[in-house]
Amino acid sequence: MSLPPSAAAVEQVVAQRYSAGAGTVQPDLCCAVDYDPRHLSAIPQEVLDRDYGCGDPSRYLHQGETVLDLGCGGGKVCFIASQVVGRHGAVIGIDVNDDMLDLARRNLPHVAKALGYANVIFRKGRIQDLALDLETLEVWLGQHPVRDLAGVTALEDQMARLRSTSPLVDDASVDAVVSNCVLNLVATEHKAALFSEIFRVLRPGGRAVISDIVSNVEVPDDLRADPELWSGCISGAFQEGAFLGAFETAGFGDVTLDKRDEAPWRVVEGIEFRSVTVVAHKGGAGAGQPPHQATISAKTCC
Repeated sequence: MSLPPSAAAVEQVVAQRYSAGAGTVQPDLCCAVDYDPRHLSAIPQEVLDRDYGCGDPSRYLHQGETVLDLGCGGGKVCFIASQVVGRHGAVIGIDVNDDMLDLARRNLPHVAKALGYANVIFRKGRIQDLALDLETLEVWLGQHPVRDLAGVTALEDQMARLRSTSPLVDDASVDAVVSNCVLNLVATEHKAALFSEIFRVLRPGGRAVISDIVSNVEVPDDLRADPELWSGCISGAFQEGAFLGAFETAGFGDVTLDKRDEAPWRVVEGIEFRSVTVVAHKGGAGAGQPPHQATISAKTCC
């Protein structure tokens, strides 16, 4: 029986594919998406060209909200969301890929100038571990290189300390979590943690709006064992029903399949892979309350 690649192997092949995608356009990584053209003129062309999504979660956002984009890549959805939430809202983009973050950050001043305000910040982290600030950890590692078992222990202690005292994203701190064709890229053993993290960072009454690729049947082991297919949004795809169930298992209510492409994006070994958008709400005492005040200042994000 073919064994699935390790989480480290998945992360490595995804990093390589998307680093290449930050430099040159990779048409195979995206589906055709019709974004609101009003929001595109402020975004530099190199960002528009390197859009590797499969949906438009920005259509579900509102003025004044604080939004978290998981796997923000070159920043296209963040820059669109910036305009939807307006100058009194805020947008946080999270990605683990340095090349994609560089693409997003170097275009941030251009978008801010075009809009007349700055309300976006990009941070480095794994979307299944939104408490760990990887850039802060990398600074610490530069000062405390790991050379032995004691170093490993110190690293683990520092990671726990950062998660506890300086989380990358605080509990119940955002109104909406969006993601565009990224959740499938997370290794199977980390997917439960991913949905738990999405639930953790949303405030009561907040919602997740996730566009992703799903399959009509469970992806078999031989496809899951192919690292290249992981980076192509195939191997890690949820079966459609299981995707909805993952939100419910994490504690979400009112889980809705809001958009489902009838035609498959790809068919691999007879299995249909298509784009869907799911909206899931976090209930609680705060349900229905207005967006909380955004905290990202122009000085902070630029």
